[in-house]
Amino acid sequence: MIKATVNGNKEFTVEGKNLNGQPVEWDLIEVRENSFHIIRNNKGYNATIVNFNREEKTLVVNVNGNDYEISVKDKYDLLLQQLGINSKTSSATQNLKAPMPGLIIQVAVQEGDEVKKGDALLILEAMKMENVLKSPRDGKVKKVNVALKQAVEKNQVLLEFE
Repeated sequence: MIKATVNGNKEFTVEGKNLNGQPVEWDLIEVRENSFHIIRNNKGYNATIVNFNREEKTLVVNVNGNDYEISVKDKYDLLLQQLGINSKTSSATQNLKAPMPGLIIQVAVQEGDEVKKGDALLILEAMKMENVLKSPRDGKVKKVNVALKQAVEKNQVLLEFE
């Protein structure tokens, strides 16, 4: 299941060939790279992917001359949201905390390193998945509080920023 939010306000659930629980039939042809022609309910649409950010799971699609900003959440994003883990809430903090219990399997930074928002800092193995923990903001790593192969608990401070 995927949840897509269009222009920050309209939310859709996509599961297989169903949209919001209703079956959807359409014809789709790729005209050229990132450009498609769609026929649905006897109406034609020209769609072009203008911008795609895989890391942030966002894209801008132009449909018949109108741009639509789309953000997508897959089943893992929805699970983290359900557990109350929201990456946006940590952006103003001075610390990076463990979003869930797990095992540190990679430390990509050292004390004193300059990091940019989105840089990979640590890899936390949890629930048989590898979770890349990224920097919530630009800054400098003040202190690394964990080591390789260390078990951590939810909300444990992993890194401190200056």
